[in-house]
Amino acid sequence: MQVEDQSAIVTFLSSPEAFADGTKTVGRASTHISEIFIGDTRVYKLKRAVKYPYLDFSTKDLRLKFCEAEVRLNRRTAPDLYLGIKPITCDDVGGYHIGHAGQVVDWVVEMARFEQDQLFDRLGEVGKLNRHLMEHLADNIATFHAHAQARQDGGGRAGIAMTIEGNAKAYAENGRGRVDQGKVAILTEMQHAELAELSVLLENRRMSGCVRHCHGDMHLGNIYLRADGEPVLFDAIEFNEAFATIDVLYDLAFLLMDLDRRGLSTLATVVMNRYMDITGSAWGLIALPLFLSLRAAIRSHVACTQAASIDDVAVQQAKTAEAREYLDMALEYLHVPEPRLIAVGGLSGSGKSRAARELACHVGGHPGARVVRSDVLRKRIAGVHPLDKLGPEGYSAQMTQKTYQAVFDEARTVLATGHSVIADCVFSKPEERAAIEAVAAEMEAPFIGLWLEADPKIMQSRVEARTHNASDADAEVVKMQLGYDLGAINWNRIDSSGTRQQTDALMRKAIGLED
Repeated sequence: MQVEDQSAIVTFLSSPEAFADGTKTVGRASTHISEIFIGDTRVYKLKRAVKYPYLDFSTKDLRLKFCEAEVRLNRRTAPDLYLGIKPITCDDVGGYHIGHAGQVVDWVVEMARFEQDQLFDRLGEVGKLNRHLMEHLADNIATFHAHAQARQDGGGRAGIAMTIEGNAKAYAENGRGRVDQGKVAILTEMQHAELAELSVLLENRRMSGCVRHCHGDMHLGNIYLRADGEPVLFDAIEFNEAFATIDVLYDLAFLLMDLDRRGLSTLATVVMNRYMDITGSAWGLIALPLFLSLRAAIRSHVACTQAASIDDVAVQQAKTAEAREYLDMALEYLHVPEPRLIAVGGLSGSGKSRAARELACHVGGHPGARVVRSDVLRKRIAGVHPLDKLGPEGYSAQMTQKTYQAVFDEARTVLATGHSVIADCVFSKPEERAAIEAVAAEMEAPFIGLWLEADPKIMQSRVEARTHNASDADAEVVKMQLGYDLGAINWNRIDSSGTRQQTDALMRKAIGLED
């Protein structure tokens, strides 16, 4: 609810004179809590004089407080973007200025400008988000979470309960006539039931350092690509500390949900799996359906609030449709299919890792299966990044045994969370194939084994062309593997010599996704 007239300030900030840097045209962007003014080199962000159940910008002093918090928090991830805070002053004749002497009437956050077409939501719209970029982003998120302040005074069971009830209240205030209140009631009941099942786990995560002062609003529109190719998080939540003092997987869930909604489910699985590869936090996947559902519900009721605050009928209708879509997503996330274990084996260059990655978004609940890849776990055991190279000691018989055991252990952990698994290893030995099948039997999960094979020359050319890959195999390794005694292979054999699309279709058919 708007509690103060800022129209004169908005008019001033919309004029080139406010920037005093040669700006001729001022760009504009608006949310239900902010007005953004875009000049040639700088951006001014004005907090709207609004008051909602979850934030209070109703006075000039409160807006100053939250401007200061916004700069402080966002300099954790975007220090070059957040330049500081500037006062808006009024002179004796009623003229407005930025940073001049006079009566302070409001405050703005000053930011450096970046090109809006470098926002990740816009890059996604034009097909410029790819696996390598999203893995880089996941690395940055994992690093940010590792350094964020651990907190035990938020999150956990109480934090999630507060979110569920806050969502229900927001729906009651702004959702009537816009979304189906029967669906809202079902969603609230289902989320409370999930919370009851997860209370002990959530408290364990809170006490073990998984609740931190996170970003809180990590969707694609709050990430941009810097000129040097670095993904940068910005616009973290500053207005309500409880919204950002959350479980790290709840923070990540917003990004996963946003990718999913935009039809980028493969990239959602890429982000989830890279984050799990780096952090080793697969035990928390049991909470992901609830986290995703809560994120979608928040976007739904925010869209309701936006519809209520906008006079344009066409925009109101668009926001209402968006609110309904998010509500349906929130319900869908809580319907998780039975977990299963799919093993994808084959010699180096057979295309198993690429195929497993593409298959993942089609397996299990959103955003897809956990891909447990031996190449990555080998690097984790060695204490290095997935893209770092290992020497011969990293491929000793003892290290290989440890790696396969780690694959089996992580598969058990993930299946126990109710999440599906794709185990991606060479599986050249009959006993290795038998061992992964035994994991499925032990966990009472359906099992499918896929064996990929291709012409040796194709496999050699593929490994030679690899870039940004966790595998260290080269053409000589392929030649060596071709001499292995593979024994009897009773898994589904797939010729991967053809195109990627042909291989993917054969794999989907083998697991029952296509006729």
